[in-house]
This record gives sequence, C-alpha cells and structure tokens, in this order.
Amino acid sequence: MTDPARAADDPGHAPQNPGPRIIYLVKRVELIARAQLDQITREHGLTTLQYTALSVLRAQPGLSAAQLSRRSFVSPQAATEMVGALEAKGMIMREPDAANRRVLRAHLTDAGHTALNACDRGADRIEQQMLRDVAPDDAAALRRALTACASGLGSADGTDALRA
Repeated sequence: MTDPARAADDPGHAPQNPGPRIIYLVKRVELIARAQLDQITREHGLTTLQYTALSVLRAQPGLSAAQLSRRSFVSPQAATEMVGALEAKGMIMREPDAANRRVLRAHLTDAGHTALNACDRGADRIEQQMLRDVAPDDAAALRRALTACASGLGSADGTDALRA
C-alpha cells in the first residue's frame, strides 16, 4: 500500500482521478470569457485590448504609452498603435507631461468614459453568467485565490500587473 504523504512527493506517482488541472480550467474560462468580451467590445467600436487600456486609464489617469503597455499586457509597440487608435476615435486625449514635455500623458475623454461604461455593463453580464452557480462567499474566495495566484506567478516583464 502506498503512503499518501509519500506519494505526493513521488513525481512518478500521479493521484487517482485528480480532475482537470487548474491551469487548464483557468485557460478554458479565459477563452470563453474572452470570446464573449470580444463581441461586446466590438459592438462599442473597441477591441478587448483597447477596453483593457481604457480600464487601466480610468484607474490610473495620466499614464504614458510605456506605462500603459505594461499595465495592459501589450508590447510597447502595440501600446503605441493602440493609443494612437484610441486617440483617433476620440476615446483618449494626450498632453505633454509638465516635467518632461516629450512624455505624453493619456486621459479618458467623455467618449472614452461612455464606451468604457457600456463595455463594463457587458463585462458585468459575463461575470454574472459565469458565477451564476457560485455562492457569493465562494466568488469572493475565488477572486482572492486568483489574485494570489497572479501575484505568485508575477508578470511576464517582472512588474506587478495587478496595479491596474
């Protein structure tokens, strides 16, 4: 008979019927939610990445494109294009930084706030659907656990991506 405590330390011993890996479940939820969020943002003339950037700017107005790229999970080049597109759509405005006029600080416009709020309502519906069979205490525990998991893994570039 195998000692369960030892079996956990033995890489050659897999537990019987452990269920799907958590990373698989997280990815599955992400893919489904992302497809639905893509549809919602498209209805409001945005991409999901643009919605993310607007959300970040709401939480932290005045970011530069470089700061926005780190907090929006995109490369600096992609952020530059995204900021240009959002500015062209009238969703953000940029103004020179008072201390360094070469740095442009981005802020939401009224149109940006309106689009962001509309997408937020759609995102709320997705979350409500996703959590419909989850007790409120369990949903709160899930939020805490996923936040801890993200913190434990860190972000790809070494910055704390959850600051947004």
